[in-house]
Amino acid sequence: MITVCFVELDGDEVVDASLRAVTFARRLGGGAPLGCLVLDRPGPGALAQLAAFGVADVRHLDAGDVHGYAPMAAAAALAEMVAPFDDGVDVVAVVAAATDHGNEVLAHLGATTGLELVANCVDAQVQAEVEPGGPGNGGGFAVVRQRWAGSLLEDAVLHARGGLFSVVAEAVTAEPSPVAAEVTVRPIAPALTPLDLAVQAVETRSEGGGVSLASARVVVSGGRGIGGAEGFGVVEELATLLGGAVGVSRAVTSAGWRPHREQVGQTGTRVAPHLYVACGISGAIQHLAGCQGATHMVAINTDPDAPIMARADYAIVGDVSVVLPALVDALRHRTAGS
Repeated sequence: MITVCFVELDGDEVVDASLRAVTFARRLGGGAPLGCLVLDRPGPGALAQLAAFGVADVRHLDAGDVHGYAPMAAAAALAEMVAPFDDGVDVVAVVAAATDHGNEVLAHLGATTGLELVANCVDAQVQAEVEPGGPGNGGGFAVVRQRWAGSLLEDAVLHARGGLFSVVAEAVTAEPSPVAAEVTVRPIAPALTPLDLAVQAVETRSEGGGVSLASARVVVSGGRGIGGAEGFGVVEELATLLGGAVGVSRAVTSAGWRPHREQVGQTGTRVAPHLYVACGISGAIQHLAGCQGATHMVAINTDPDAPIMARADYAIVGDVSVVLPALVDALRHRTAGS
């Protein structure tokens, strides 16, 4: 079996969503050697993480015409990594986190290889035989995936000897391998066409202190209850003190108070931090779909009956304009005292 994972990096660290996808891929592979593709040559920190999670074969894209994120070039490299599948390998699985980049790369890979893409998976297992009467010539995958923004789970069977799987980050716990792998790092230089190079993200800028929203361990989000764009100063300060990122609800971006890249929810970014602080957010189902993977949630709202208050581990009934400055002052004093 060939098992390959598309891995995203944040500096010299593997993003948390990709570590969860690697955990998923390792279980799906059943102990088969695990390979991965990263876009840039990983540093020692990322390599140590990949080794701990059982990745033995690390390939980094090495093409002179590629600068930054190039989804079609990444798909071409993955296609080369799974090429032995066409020569008789029994089963192939390519796994990525269900992030914007992960889903996009797998979609291109599916279009070029003909492998089926199953999005938003929470579990998958290889089947020895497909169901009676099913197409294919043996093999298949039993899959559980999220539908309707995570409000229900679908059991399905992929009747194929190979498949592409994007993994819902919050559905899988990142777990290191029982035995660390000995990592081999090699470049991969697929033959690229002009079309493969047509789309590239050559520069990424962050205006929120450099912490990625998708991989942040702490997210402090503000909603309509913040009152306006000027009210986000204290939200930013709290996020900075906690070493986290700023998130917002759809109402905030619709009002033009904050950019869409900070939106958490069904039509924004799905996050799975250790701590999610929701400030002045009522908790529409679309927003909850984006933050339901948080390990712990704190909600601050004047309405004790707001939907998000029922989902929170800790609910603070109060005005964010009063509660947030008090939290910031307390954290400042604690930091100064240490």
